[in-house]
Amino acid sequence: MATATYATVADVQARMMRTMSADEQTLCGTLLEDAAVMIDAYAVNANASAKKIVSCNMVIRALGDGQSTGTPLGATQGSMSALGYTQSWTISSGGSIGQLYFAKADRQLLWKGNAVGSYSPVEELAAEVFI
Repeated sequence: MATATYATVADVQARMMRTMSADEQTLCGTLLEDAAVMIDAYAVNANASAKKIVSCNMVIRALGDGQSTGTPLGATQGSMSALGYTQSWTISSGGSIGQLYFAKADRQLLWKGNAVGSYSPVEELAAEVFI
């Protein structure tokens, strides 16, 4: 049974800087279903437009940029060596290559962590005393 998604393969393709292959389009559909499940678990009451944008962002990060430069999408820094065959990359916080994850901007768009509030049980006690 297919899971409902918040974005389509065409939505993701429109935001990418390249054309997806047929295999990537198939994978994209599956990742969009997974992203929808993750979004619902995280912020089911979020705005539908925000869910669409976050879905696309998550899938694009997971698919990568398709470039053959060897630099992973999301890498903030990296290093290579020649004869020692050393390669090292630092991935931005929150995820890794090929996996779906929420970036900080995604969480803010879904309104998680943006609300500031407080609760004081003393107010309830005071209301009972003065009634």
